[in-house]
Amino acid sequence: MIYARSPFFSTLRFLAVAVVCFASTAHADDYADVNQLIRAGKLSEALGKADSYLATKPTDPQMRFLKGVIQRTSGKQPEAIATFTKLTEDYPELPEPYNNLAVLFAGLGQYDKARGALEMAIRTNPSYATAHENLGDVYARLASQAYNKALQLDTDNAAVPPKLALIREVFKPNLSNPKPTPVSLAKPVPVVAPVTPPGVTTPPAVPQAAAPGPSTAVVPAPPAPTTVKAAAKDNLNKDVADAEAAVQAWAKAWSTKNMTGYLGAYSKTFDPAGKQSRSAWEQDRRERIMGKSTITVKLDNLTVKVDGTHAVAKFRQAYRADALSVSSRKTLELVKTGDQWLIVKESTGN
Repeated sequence: MIYARSPFFSTLRFLAVAVVCFASTAHADDYADVNQLIRAGKLSEALGKADSYLATKPTDPQMRFLKGVIQRTSGKQPEAIATFTKLTEDYPELPEPYNNLAVLFAGLGQYDKARGALEMAIRTNPSYATAHENLGDVYARLASQAYNKALQLDTDNAAVPPKLALIREVFKPNLSNPKPTPVSLAKPVPVVAPVTPPGVTTPPAVPQAAAPGPSTAVVPAPPAPTTVKAAAKDNLNKDVADAEAAVQAWAKAWSTKNMTGYLGAYSKTFDPAGKQSRSAWEQDRRERIMGKSTITVKLDNLTVKVDGTHAVAKFRQAYRADALSVSSRKTLELVKTGDQWLIVKESTGN
């Protein structure tokens, strides 16, 4: 039997902190106060403060997002669905409301609706990692439903139970610990020390006539280990600095709507997330970027780790376009091609 709610629901990730914000920062204290009340479990007080704020600013996306979080946490699922649905209608460019809407649908067992909302989130932002993860969980639940139905229609089908068991095993760790375990997006490649070749014995020299005068040839001494280490460290520092500069140049090209510089920051091997082709992705980016009157992209807490020709840059991205502002965590993976660091993968979210 398939139940509307199951341990599977706990695996989907609901965003409990508002990640969208109005262009003005004058009301940041109001957002912080409501967030603090939510964390303290004072939901009625948080809802009252949110409603009071929205009475004068009914279109504010940040506070509406927080109100949806309060409603969902209070167990008011229909109200939360209505809030996030209206947010997707008013701000279709924001993926986070779609994600939360999908989690709410999944909690009600409406997995087809959940899948549709997550596909919209990914279409809005193909590099939205949280939505991709949630979509995978929804597909697994849909598969479980299909296998259960197949077993009901054919109880002698021996191929179905192992598949059901496999799906349950995938989500088994979440039954005791619903918090997701952090997984590194880019596992470092272990550095293997080069093997020193064995010494080569030279054959005895053939006697020759003595040369007129002593030999002055000098065999250069190998570089000291400390010198080699210092050179390697200098190269690593330079690679880190170059990769950081490439990321900052990418953000600047985006801010100035320099499409040649922006698209040129991506490697030829960059594969857009989702089902978009590279040409369709480039056209979509042109339309989105050039369609804005003003764009500002700022990077905070930028960290870059380099391993050979591969680099991973992590930062918080503050994006503003016209009257909209979005703050999110972002990861860029880059490869060194010649003297350039180019983006091969990007993801948004945790």
